[in-house]
Amino acid sequence: MKDKTIDYTLRATWQAVSRMYNEEASKYGATMSVGFALLSIDKENGIPSTALGPQMGMEPTSLTRTLKSMEDKGLIVRKKNPVDGRGVLIHLTKQGKEKRDLSKQVVLTFNDVIKQHIPQDKLDAFMEVAEKINELIAERQIFASEEKK
Repeated sequence: MKDKTIDYTLRATWQAVSRMYNEEASKYGATMSVGFALLSIDKENGIPSTALGPQMGMEPTSLTRTLKSMEDKGLIVRKKNPVDGRGVLIHLTKQGKEKRDLSKQVVLTFNDVIKQHIPQDKLDAFMEVAEKINELIAERQIFASEEKK
């Protein structure tokens, strides 16, 4: 594409990052989704299952499949929420905590390498732009004029 659009660049970059993380995770019998879930679960207190999906931006079906896989691999356990007996808390097992630490190291390595190749002022600008894009989307300002029709 001669003149790349913003969404094309975002999508292509995210697909490359996702592919890279999945390749790395596959070395440990995992996926990027599992690694992200491990990082999203509080190491000591767990997390309510209802809070995990929105925090990760995952659809319920995908989250259910990911959690089932994690449970089958002995990375998590589900426990009754002591505050709300109707709810479930997801806790990391010993093995889950080890894999979480590994996932954290992978993410930190990615960040370190990027920081070695891109000046901080450009990273700051990138973060500012990404934040603004997310804000415009969240506030439904992208297609706001079309919604009024």
